[in-house]
Amino acid sequence: MSCGRGVFNISMNVAQGECYGFLGPNGAGKTTTIRHLMGFSKADSGRSFIKGKDCWKYADKLKRQIGYIPGEIALPEEVTGKSFLNMILTMHGYEEKNLCRQLLERFQLREDKKTREMSLGEKRKLAIVAAFMHDPEILILDEPTSGLDPVMQQEFIDLIKEEKSRGKTIFLSSHIFSEVDAVCDRISIIKDGRIVSDFMVDKLKNTQDGIFVIGFENRESYEAFRRKDYMLAASSEERLKVKARVPSNRLNHFIADMSQLQIRTFHQVKFSLEDYFMDFYKTGEEEK
Repeated sequence: MSCGRGVFNISMNVAQGECYGFLGPNGAGKTTTIRHLMGFSKADSGRSFIKGKDCWKYADKLKRQIGYIPGEIALPEEVTGKSFLNMILTMHGYEEKNLCRQLLERFQLREDKKTREMSLGEKRKLAIVAAFMHDPEILILDEPTSGLDPVMQQEFIDLIKEEKSRGKTIFLSSHIFSEVDAVCDRISIIKDGRIVSDFMVDKLKNTQDGIFVIGFENRESYEAFRRKDYMLAASSEERLKVKARVPSNRLNHFIADMSQLQIRTFHQVKFSLEDYFMDFYKTGEEEK
């Protein structure tokens, strides 16, 4: 699917029962992609399907089977949380409210409060309850924990793990590494509207690549290392420091290179999803 200014020739497949992470910074194209999946936008070319149905043509029917959390929460202002949730239940054709009450208690949300009086975190909680309370088989979640405090973020992660164990299909868009790493089976990284990597989380966690943080004694050694073809996750010219990713088959070569340079500090850190992500989004910021 493609959108002229947003995403370009994206191709992906989310298996039934899979938790699929869509990782990228703000503006990378995550929300645009989700708008295609939800049938809010029509692609200039290409098509999107959920359960074999075209997302644009069957948007209304598919929405009844989907639990959706938007990246930006926009709610009618002159209604209470209870009225809003009742409206959503009616739209989905459900009357059962037991799950709704359980979710309200779980996320410590007062349903009698008017939405215009709610904080950003409370509005996010209301969106979470609205997305999960009809027990949908598919969940499409766009930055779902934005605005939540750390306790509620963890509560949401626990909820996703429970839904995953029940066989739900989950599409989770986020820029929070810990959130994606904790629940996802597979992850795609999007950059400038294009998918630059797609991988299984277990494979990434079992990688033998090494991440090394190196501080150099002088600028000559720093520049000499920078001229070599190692992948840098971060570097600081001012502090003469780099963070480099070294494939396992190049470790001996790497050690030999280090022996030729004047090193001030040197230590290895555990390889992480954030390190892998930074291979595609190099910031040039100082390594702390």
